[in-house]
Amino acid sequence: METEINNEAKRIKLLNVPIDIVPPEQLGAVVYDLLSGDKEHNIILLSLWDLLKARRNEDYGSYVSKASLVIPISKSLISGIKFLTGQKAYRYMPFDFIINILTTLENREFSCYLLGGRNKILQKTEKNLKQTFPKLRLVGRFPGYFKKQDEPTIIQAIRKASPSLLLAGKGVRGRERWIHRNTASLGKGMRLWCSDIFEVFAEKKKHPSRSVFNKGLECIGYCFQKPHKFFRIFLYMYYKLLLLVYKLSKKA
Repeated sequence: METEINNEAKRIKLLNVPIDIVPPEQLGAVVYDLLSGDKEHNIILLSLWDLLKARRNEDYGSYVSKASLVIPISKSLISGIKFLTGQKAYRYMPFDFIINILTTLENREFSCYLLGGRNKILQKTEKNLKQTFPKLRLVGRFPGYFKKQDEPTIIQAIRKASPSLLLAGKGVRGRERWIHRNTASLGKGMRLWCSDIFEVFAEKKKHPSRSVFNKGLECIGYCFQKPHKFFRIFLYMYYKLLLLVYKLSKKA
């Protein structure tokens, strides 16, 4: 099943999980289309592990299925789409994707609100964003690791600021599911969660090189940082088995 997003972007399903095929040259137009409406739009950067989580976790699966844009970031998803559907999909490095969105926002002098990260990290992020995107309106920021009782105040501040994009990172309780739980309260605009984005913007952490990312090897670096992630090889094998089962079931 395919759903048209605009003339050049479409939504498909991989193992019953929605994924959007967005050619790079159309990304700016797709983002602008989302901002042209008077609704809330959740954007998800979907990894292979996220896809498998969406299949087994009802709450997260609901968040993904209701998102306005689901962008694949794992090479395995692209090959899986090709294997099952024969279609060409487009994979984005999270850092590049967010830079593209911020560029689109700056070109039209739209706004952004920053939520998450340690206070010093967030201050450095704001400073660097102002230098890189001088016409981007930064309408607020709030550091992460906040107390539960502070959430209503934070949500109210975001709603009053009415940002074109709420960019969230580490330190938000529940991570991207915090956005899902509070969608109705946050007001209109786009929302996007990305774990290390503020650390990268603050130059405290490097994103994978494009050559490493293009080869699909960025996960190796993450595994060395957190060795328990090496066990994900079993999830990867499970994913490959699922693809084969789906492929054979379609031929039957």
